[in-house]
Amino acid sequence: MFTTTGSRGLYKAPLSKSLLLVLNGLTVMLTLLPQYQQLFVYNLHAVTQQHQVWRLLCGRLVCLDVKDSFCSSLLIYNFRIFERRFGTRKFASFLLGTWCLSALVDFLLAQAFQFLFDYEVEELPAGLLAPVFSLFVPFYLSIPKMPVTQVLGHIQITNKSLVYIVGLQLLTSSPFMWLLALSGLISGGLYHSNFLRLQKILFVPAWVSRIGRYILEPLFSSSQPSSETPLGMGATLDIQRQQRMDLLDQQLLLAQYNEARRNARHQPQAGLLQWTRLFPSLRHRGQNGPPMQPRPQAQTHQSTQPTLDNSPVAEEQVARLVEMGFSRIDALEALRASNNDINMATNFLLQH
Repeated sequence: MFTTTGSRGLYKAPLSKSLLLVLNGLTVMLTLLPQYQQLFVYNLHAVTQQHQVWRLLCGRLVCLDVKDSFCSSLLIYNFRIFERRFGTRKFASFLLGTWCLSALVDFLLAQAFQFLFDYEVEELPAGLLAPVFSLFVPFYLSIPKMPVTQVLGHIQITNKSLVYIVGLQLLTSSPFMWLLALSGLISGGLYHSNFLRLQKILFVPAWVSRIGRYILEPLFSSSQPSSETPLGMGATLDIQRQQRMDLLDQQLLLAQYNEARRNARHQPQAGLLQWTRLFPSLRHRGQNGPPMQPRPQAQTHQSTQPTLDNSPVAEEQVARLVEMGFSRIDALEALRASNNDINMATNFLLQH
């Protein structure tokens, strides 16, 4: 939606779609039936003093504020790229792990705030807020930053700026939302770094994933978008505009990819001196071999020009793309084609 991940809707993101539909549907129902909102209040005092442990489940799933529900839905829709790239089970494990960790961190931060400022935090904003904030950790570490435009000639706007603005809007919506945001960032950092092997302890079992695949996925799965099918007579203008945007995005990326391949073929080797013209390649020099015979001019000229497959690729950039979930072969090919431009390589891999 905001990042350059392609406008593919919720394809291959059934968990994100189910969260958007179910949680927002419950928020609307509670807005229409306010007498039941008390059951979904995230009351820390009731949990600790009255032992109402069930409030940890009800109070940390459904948003009671429409603004919080809207902002968190925008973030979940944007973070659906992690479900596509790493799979539904791993994405669900991350949400489950950070949900459990943030429940503990919420109480620790509330106790620390009471100890420092002598003020007891009784209630916190309700909803799946801490796990949403925890997704900013892999978003910051895994998604590359690409400049989009500049404001006033100095302030740079990137593909991630609007996501941070929505997160800031959610952060300032309630007085103690900062506590949930800090709890989510801490739990997200701990789980993402696999602190104390948390990823081996808090995860979705395989049998639960199979049940969800056979029962829930058919209900919330989205069909694969196709830009080749003709537009139906009953399609709305928004759908037609969206399909045209998809087609234009693909054509633009293909044009950039082809242009990068041509530039990589004709670009001279970096550096002040082109050492390949002064010294032959090690693969063509035999140990104590006879001197090389002169070759025709056309063949010599062809061998001295750098080719796309032999262009050097930074291993650090390959490792970054592999950590994002791409295969090593695809990462190497994309980096060679984009002349080691990791932003262009990531953009191409995400679209294909």
